[in-house]
Amino acid sequence: MTASYQAMEISRPGQLELVERPVPVPDAGEVLIRVEACGICGADRSDIENADPAARRVPGHEVVGRLMTRGSDVPDTWQVGQRVGVGRFGGHCGSCRECRRGRFHLCRQQPVMGSSRDGGYAEMMTARATGLVAIPEELSSEEAAPILCAGIATFNGLRASGAEPGDTVAILGIGGLGHMALQYARRMGFRVIALGRGQDFASDALELGAHRYIDILRESAAHVLSDLGGAAAILSTITASDAVAAVLPGLAPGGRLVLLGVGQDPLAVLPGFLVGGERAIAGSITGSPFENERTLDFSVLTGVRPRIETVPLKDANKAYQRMLSGEVKFRMVLTMGESTDADQ
Repeated sequence: MTASYQAMEISRPGQLELVERPVPVPDAGEVLIRVEACGICGADRSDIENADPAARRVPGHEVVGRLMTRGSDVPDTWQVGQRVGVGRFGGHCGSCRECRRGRFHLCRQQPVMGSSRDGGYAEMMTARATGLVAIPEELSSEEAAPILCAGIATFNGLRASGAEPGDTVAILGIGGLGHMALQYARRMGFRVIALGRGQDFASDALELGAHRYIDILRESAAHVLSDLGGAAAILSTITASDAVAAVLPGLAPGGRLVLLGVGQDPLAVLPGFLVGGERAIAGSITGSPFENERTLDFSVLTGVRPRIETVPLKDANKAYQRMLSGEVKFRMVLTMGESTDADQ
């Protein structure tokens, strides 16, 4: 093992710097991972733009790599050489109220990768064993990385929507999250309606699984959905609360709006609209490592794959700026040099 590794530190808000660091030794209950791929997620923006430069934090929370070293008290489930992943939440504590109820992803004592703990914009990374995810052989590391956040967020959001096969489900926002949601929704047996701004992503949305694309700049999505009998669920991946409110009237009685995007403005909704039609609004946030493995397995079984652009670690600044530009179709993934094709 080498004595040092390369990492992208946040040198100042919005700026990444390539540095050399000494290889860390994992603490009890932790492992050392040699990173093979790390996705660049929209949530990284908050971590990078609002970081305390003194922390010299390494961002990244869609991490796939090989387990190199085990600390003490790591279960035998995890072995040296095994390919593992780590998502946004870096491992539950096992003792808080939410953990005792089995809701591990809602643990309030777990690290947030790339925010409160160093993430995967690096050649190596330590992580809690409770946050590890087993990666299927059928997926390359580059393919698996975005599924650990964008994948599970949309997969679990759809599962929480209450929609059943044959129901109409609308996906609002056709980007890094939305392009995964379209694929999962189609394979879950829903009638899938894609809602986006403009025509740039219309053909992509149909190719990814939408039965129909609605340009919300040209048509009233609420009217179209209502004409279809209303949506059993609307999955919102965007942060613009006004755009979300505009499509809400297209929700069928008994339907549910599931929010994945975190906006800064309040969501305007009339209580009578919810009460009179027994409609509901819910939030959904990623999931547990076990649920992440279910998402990966479903992706393998049904052929769902993220559409990615790969960039070497040294070009992380350029890749991050490209993600911010909104021009990416659909996810940026950092690679660490060597090929990480799926093991066949």
